[in-house]
Amino acid sequence: AGAAADAPAKPYVVLARKYRPQTFDDLIGQDAMVRTLRNAFAAKRIAQGYMLTGVRGVGKTTTARILARALNYETETVHGPSIDMPVLGRHCADIIESRHPDVVEMDAASNTGIDNVREIIESARYKPLTARTKVFIIDEVHMLSKGAFNALLKTLEEPPEHVKFIFATTEIRKVPVTVLSRCQRFDLRRVDVPLLVEHFGRIVANEGATAEDEALATIARAAEGSVRDGLSILDQAIAYSTGTVGAENVRAMLGLADRGRIFDLVELTVGGQAGKALEAFGALHRDGADPGQI
Repeated sequence: AGAAADAPAKPYVVLARKYRPQTFDDLIGQDAMVRTLRNAFAAKRIAQGYMLTGVRGVGKTTTARILARALNYETETVHGPSIDMPVLGRHCADIIESRHPDVVEMDAASNTGIDNVREIIESARYKPLTARTKVFIIDEVHMLSKGAFNALLKTLEEPPEHVKFIFATTEIRKVPVTVLSRCQRFDLRRVDVPLLVEHFGRIVANEGATAEDEALATIARAAEGSVRDGLSILDQAIAYSTGTVGAENVRAMLGLADRGRIFDLVELTVGGQAGKALEAFGALHRDGADPGQI
């Protein structure tokens, strides 16, 4: 008992990291992509490069890591790429924690130059140290310079058999067509509100908390299709509330106006009471309400 009391407390992990998907089955709202990849892997039609695009927080980097895990999935009975990963394989834990020597992650926002790409090209020449496939994950790839993109083209078009590229970007229009034409592109869609509400409900239950359905729906709408944004709001809402996460608390936390005041504003406007209507609108604005979300 004394040893347990003296043990250091585990650091808190935010919900967006704690509930980050580890398999394709955990991804929500991306059924079309998962089905395409499942069929491609089953037919052994695996592309040399993948381009993942979509708004923030829909799972681009997470998908890239899961895909890297699938390419290198290996157990006592599985010895080839597999979308189905019911248990952790030999390389899975290291890939999930971004510390596998053969899965290289690079943030193009801070590594934009041609020298950074030349390091990747040079590394691609050598076979993997322990895994089956060497995977290069380049996040925010649209930030690469023109020279960096040009240096990458030849290797991307004809990479060694043991190399795969996975790119992620929020600005697909800034990626040169010459790069896009060498990749299999997946547009990760915004996650619908009902799916987000269901997902958040499961997480709230896992966290030992409770939440009103309207509160979860308000959070889901505020997330605008981003799972990560929604989880960040939910994290804050659980901390803000004492006991149950209520809709009124969520609206107050987000600066959203009470619906009753909205109805009052509409009545004043329809009734032609312009002065009082402007005063009511001004009060809503001072309280932090966004007219676009009222």
